Amino acid sequence: MDGTAIYDTAFYSTAAGIFLLLILSAFFSGSETALTAASRGKLRAQADKGSRGAERALEITEDNERLIGSVLLGNNLVNILATSLATALFTRAFGDGGVALATLVMTLLVLIFAEVLPKTYAITNAETAAARVSPVIRVVILVFSPIVAAVRTLVRAVLALFGVKTDPDDHILAVREEIAGALQLGHSEGVVEKEDRDRILGALDLAERTVEEIMLHRSNIEMLDAANDTETLLSQCLESPHTRLPVFKDEPENVVGVIHAKDLLRAINRQVRDAAGAPDALAKFDIMDVAKEPYFVPETTSLDDQMREFLRRHTHFALVVDEYGALQGLITLEDILEEIVGEITDEFDIEEDVGLTQTDDGHYLVDGGMTIRDLNRATDWALPDDEANTIAGLVIHEAQLIPSPGQVFSFHGFRFEVCAREANRITQLKIRPL
Repeated sequence: MDGTAIYDTAFYSTAAGIFLLLILSAFFSGSETALTAASRGKLRAQADKGSRGAERALEITEDNERLIGSVLLGNNLVNILATSLATALFTRAFGDGGVALATLVMTLLVLIFAEVLPKTYAITNAETAAARVSPVIRVVILVFSPIVAAVRTLVRAVLALFGVKTDPDDHILAVREEIAGALQLGHSEGVVEKEDRDRILGALDLAERTVEEIMLHRSNIEMLDAANDTETLLSQCLESPHTRLPVFKDEPENVVGVIHAKDLLRAINRQVRDAAGAPDALAKFDIMDVAKEPYFVPETTSLDDQMREFLRRHTHFALVVDEYGALQGLITLEDILEEIVGEITDEFDIEEDVGLTQTDDGHYLVDGGMTIRDLNRATDWALPDDEANTIAGLVIHEAQLIPSPGQVFSFHGFRFEVCAREANRITQLKIRPL
């Protein structure tokens, strides 16, 4: 076969067709990478600024399965067609050896110009590329939707034969896990400060944590006895660092009200003024006339719900009860906010020991009542808090007994030594990673 017969119009038309198909293949490959790698947060920010491309990119990435299916279908169509044309072209030019040559040449061309090059650009400029390709990809999805839907149905049917169940609404990664993972990665790389990471993760965790985990236990609640005389109640309120105090009758479990120090002082001042400073001015004062009705919440309430309820009720103080109505503790809005921003103190707060001290030999002396979450945040550890809220509770849960001072346990990759115990309460532990 002479050269004129080989290199005719059909030859050049086929070569031009292969070149065009390679461009389409590069477009599909780059589009897939850009749309899957683009940050939805950044796209949303661009869309809010008026970018139509970013808004379309957000719309088409809502259904990732349909997006990837349509792009893969288009990519495979053009790749197979280009390879078929190249095989015919090289066979015509080089005979039987053209098949192997076509395979080699097309592999190199597809790998370099239709895969690596466009995907490298797309991953480097993911949001910009996603916004630019979104109008065309949107049309591709509309055209290929019926075929993709049929393929999805067939795939699920085949998987079902092997006992694999697929949930069309299931997301591999929830938004919370994506944010948490990005924060942890950023912190490990030195991009995100520990304090910033803890604040954001603290806010994300509010919906997952309950009031019971952070409440002040009933054994530590400071209360007023309604049976005491006015002077005793006034002295106790003035000496207390707390603004609000529960009031009980007969026994601490029977909380009948909550007194605000400002309300108490205002009422006593009015009583004294009305009596013109008479010595017995406070004799007829009844604290229950000033106390507000107590607000009780279940211990299983999530912190997120409780914070919203505090804001809705315009109150900052609630008493926590269990399923039987027994008093378990109290919680304030400040307690919830501290889970986000860390410890909040003012000029009236009593200076307290943080409950965590590092020794020269690498051990940590930890107060038994310290929460596992606070210890993890302070040390960047990952002790589990599913079965217990405090360090002492974790040791008791794992040991299945109340240990004595000097006993040592090893679990979760840490060594726990009991240093002190009061009655049935572990008050201090020595901990170090194994």
